[in-house]
Amino acid sequence: MAAKFPGQVAYIVTTEACERVSYYGMLSILSIYLAKEIRMGEERATEVVHLFATGVYFLPILGGLLADRWLGRYRTILSLSLFYCLGHGALALYEGKLWGICLGLGLIALGAGGIKPCVSAFVGDQFPDQNEKSLRKVYGLFYWSINIGAFFGFVVIPRFRDAFGYSWAFAYPGILMGYATLVFWLGRRSYVIAPPARVTVETVSKPDKADTLKVVRRIVLIFLPIPIFWALFNQVNTTWVFQGTKMASFYLLGYKVDAESMQATGALLVLIWVPILTLGIYPMAERLGFRATPLRRMGIGMFLGAVSFVVCAAVQMKIDRGQVLSIAWQFVPYIILEAGEVMVSATALEFAFSQAPASLKSTIMSLWLMTIAGGHFLVAVFTNLNARFVKATGAAEFLFYAVLMFAVASAFAYVASRYRPREEPGAVAVPASAS
Repeated sequence: MAAKFPGQVAYIVTTEACERVSYYGMLSILSIYLAKEIRMGEERATEVVHLFATGVYFLPILGGLLADRWLGRYRTILSLSLFYCLGHGALALYEGKLWGICLGLGLIALGAGGIKPCVSAFVGDQFPDQNEKSLRKVYGLFYWSINIGAFFGFVVIPRFRDAFGYSWAFAYPGILMGYATLVFWLGRRSYVIAPPARVTVETVSKPDKADTLKVVRRIVLIFLPIPIFWALFNQVNTTWVFQGTKMASFYLLGYKVDAESMQATGALLVLIWVPILTLGIYPMAERLGFRATPLRRMGIGMFLGAVSFVVCAAVQMKIDRGQVLSIAWQFVPYIILEAGEVMVSATALEFAFSQAPASLKSTIMSLWLMTIAGGHFLVAVFTNLNARFVKATGAAEFLFYAVLMFAVASAFAYVASRYRPREEPGAVAVPASAS
């Protein structure tokens, strides 16, 4: 399959895999680093991690506009990757210093957030004929590279930290990000580089602004309930980790699985769920008369998110009663949540890309990423309000999120049922990149 791709695709896929090792490797150790080494405590550390991630997923709106209107995708990715590298450097050089943490996370948010809406669209640019079969294959490979990178980041960096300490554990992802930037630059002579909209404005017909705004509003309406799903999903890097610290670790093939390395389960399950759903469950549903449209898949995924937190609450009840549980119990909610994540995240950009006006592809992708930012921000807000006023702990906190998700998923199902797809000649739907 890969042999049929243009040669430059290898540069982009390798870059993305290394970038994901870099980002998720840093994220895998961040919560416990802030809670214990910086002595923030679990609640404050949860707030900081999610506020940082809010920046990572909010800034794509600037990256998308920068690429679509001024610099183009290639130069946006290359220039903002340098900020990414500097951020890792700051975390490594100023270990233990709060201002160094703020500087490092700020630069990473600027770099990671800025390039996110551009990379997946840049892969599509390499296929000017917009052949649907080729795009589906290359985005399948692209999606796998993202999750393979995430898996190795979660597995390797905590072990690297145990061996060499936090400074080197933060430096190593920075070195990988530098390598990713170098690989991306090496492919410069072979890329198909689409010019920004300002370059082509005189050679294309002027879009109907009223129609464009109407389309954007309809997409935004669909996206409005999604942040609640991400408010649940993104807790695998915070509250699920802290729950795991109260559970017993175990060894799998000689490898110790603890609260931090358990995070690798998510990426591994994505690699399993994608072919199961795409090649098995969706075609079977079609044969049984159920059309698995993008919006239906997203709705089901949101309900699965709620179910996963019900399971987390059941596990937490046992812990609260003093039972010592193996962290292997977390496999159950992980399996459910990751099926939901594939249905939501691996579907949403397919929907957004097919519905977006041609001149706003990167910008509409950034709107999807902003739903993830909204989810992180909500977790930070809910955690702060809970710590100050409600003071719900243990299973009650997990059940709160489950009930909230059930209610929002029901609202999403209603809104989605009233949506009428926009058909654009020549539009091609592609799978999404991971968050």
